[in-house]
Amino acid sequence: MRRVRDIQDEIIKLKKEKDICILAHSYQAREILECADFSGDSYQLSVMAEKATQKTVIMCGVKFMAETVKILSPEKTVYLANAVAGCPMAEQMDKEFILGVKKMYPNYTVVAYINTTAELKTVCDVCVTSSSAVKIVKAIPNNNILFIPDCNLGDYVAKQVPEKNIKLLQGGCPIHAAVTLKDIQEVKAAHPDALVLVHPECKPDVVALADYIGSTSGIMDYAIKSDHKEFIIGTENSIAEHLQYMCSDKKFYAMSKKLICSNMKATTLVDLYDCINSDGGEEIVLDSQTIKDAKHCIDEMIRLG
Repeated sequence: MRRVRDIQDEIIKLKKEKDICILAHSYQAREILECADFSGDSYQLSVMAEKATQKTVIMCGVKFMAETVKILSPEKTVYLANAVAGCPMAEQMDKEFILGVKKMYPNYTVVAYINTTAELKTVCDVCVTSSSAVKIVKAIPNNNILFIPDCNLGDYVAKQVPEKNIKLLQGGCPIHAAVTLKDIQEVKAAHPDALVLVHPECKPDVVALADYIGSTSGIMDYAIKSDHKEFIIGTENSIAEHLQYMCSDKKFYAMSKKLICSNMKATTLVDLYDCINSDGGEEIVLDSQTIKDAKHCIDEMIRLG
């Protein structure tokens, strides 16, 4: 029986031999992060991949993240480590549906969360990340905004930018949306001295009780830099675990046991090993027109952000 460390050593050896860049989203397991060249949020990883010298990239995350890497680095060969790792939020609205909604709201700028498929990005005007959404929406000249797909993030943005007319659709991350007001009240009662750090994909009544609201990376940076010693983490539970490794002098509590993303957990260390050995994973293939059209809204994000 092989040990985890043995598999990790083999992955690290093979990635150097084959000149492969490994990306791991922050929600991935610790043993995968330890093998990665870069870890972080989805857009951060795409930018890192673009700058990497390697011509082959393996994404340990979900499909829309690998697609974003391909959009920004079309000349590179991009693989998703586990072919079934999708994202319910990214996949809940398709191109045809949004084209129909655009006909209903013809004078609206369509703002797409980066957590969307490449195909859907082709009919959107600008992308945003959870950390850049408020700044970018403020910078859009049009006052009429159609924000997709996450209505909770959209609600947060709308409250920060009340001067805009923001139309929301019913959609979003089912994992973050599963956290209830009761959940946060119970964990706050159990840990009254802890600061509450919440991702804006959570419901508005949960976000309202937070001491800090931000992206995954924002939550991690805040906790690391803070002088405070206890934190309730309102995003995927792996982040509380990773922070505990990084800050052994502090305490981190999961906001809810429901905050577990099965799609992120689908990728295992063995999946990564098999992919690097050309015995698993899925190559991301996008036609040139899709790449061009999808990149437009990402370019607008960079321009406005």
